[in-house]
Amino acid sequence: MYIKKCVLLQCTKTNDKMATRGRKITLFLIDGDPNGRIMCELSNWSGKAYKIPRNHIKNSDDRDDLNNTGVYILFGKSENGNNLAYIGEAENIKQRLLQHLGSKDFWNETIVFISKDNNLNKAHIKYLESRLYDIAKEADRYLLDNSTKPTKSNISEPDQAEMEEFIDNLQLLVNTLGHKIFESVISKTDSTSDDVFQINQKGLSAKGKPTNEGFVVFKESSISLRLGAVNSSVIALREKLIVDGIIKETERTAVLAKDYIFSSSSLAATIVLGVSSNGPKSWKCNGKTLKELQQ
Repeated sequence: MYIKKCVLLQCTKTNDKMATRGRKITLFLIDGDPNGRIMCELSNWSGKAYKIPRNHIKNSDDRDDLNNTGVYILFGKSENGNNLAYIGEAENIKQRLLQHLGSKDFWNETIVFISKDNNLNKAHIKYLESRLYDIAKEADRYLLDNSTKPTKSNISEPDQAEMEEFIDNLQLLVNTLGHKIFESVISKTDSTSDDVFQINQKGLSAKGKPTNEGFVVFKESSISLRLGAVNSSVIALREKLIVDGIIKETERTAVLAKDYIFSSSSLAATIVLGVSSNGPKSWKCNGKTLKELQQ
C-alpha cells in the first residue's frame, strides 16, 4: 500500500524584500504505515530524505538510492532518557547503516539525506557532516554520540554556497519529520525582545517566554534553592535537571545553565520559585501578567 501526503509550511524570510511564502513538502509513506519508512521531498530541490526505523534497515533493498553518497542522523535516547543523536556521512548510506546496527545500540530511527541526481561527493558530505555537527552543538537540543568533531573539508566557494542551501533545506525537513536537533530553544533576538516575561520575587530573578513548544526559561535565570509544597513530579524534574547539569547549584544560589522548555508557564514558575505557582499570574511583562496579555 502506498500513501502520499503533502504538507504546506510557512517559511519566513528576514529580508524585507522577500515575502513570507509557503513551502511544499511531499511525504510518501513507502509501506502505507505512518510509523514505517517515509520518503520526504521538498519542491524544487534536488535533495531527498528518508526517515527509516531501525528495524526496517535490513528490509530497504527496494530503495536503490540508499546506496548513494549522503549524510545521516541516528536518533535515540541516552540511558537517562535524554535525546541522543549521531551525525555521520557515507559513500554508501545503506552499507553504513547496516554497520551501525551492530556498532551502536542507542538509536531507533535514522533520517538520511541524499541527492536525487547523486552529485554529492566525499568532499561535499564531509563538509555537510561537520557543519551539521556544529549547528546541533550550538542548538544544544540533543546530546551527540560522535566521539570527535567531524573534520570539515575545503570546498570551492560555489560548492560551499550550494552545500549551505542544502543544509537550510535539510534542517527544514528534519524538523518536519519530528526532530528539532538543529533548532535553538530560543533565538538571541527573542531573548532580548520587548515581550520577555519576568519573575522578580523572593530575591529571585528569572526571564522567559511562551513558545509553540511550551514556556522557555532563559539561561542564567535564578532558581530557588529550597522546595516548598510541590508534588512529586516537580521534585523528580528538579532532581533530573540538576543531574543533567541544567540547574547549577552552589551553597547560596541556583541558576539555569541553559535555556530550557517547560511544558507550561506554571511548571516553569514552580521550578523557579520552589513552591506551587500559577504561571499565568506569576510571569509579568511590562507590568501585565501573562494571563492579562493572553486574554
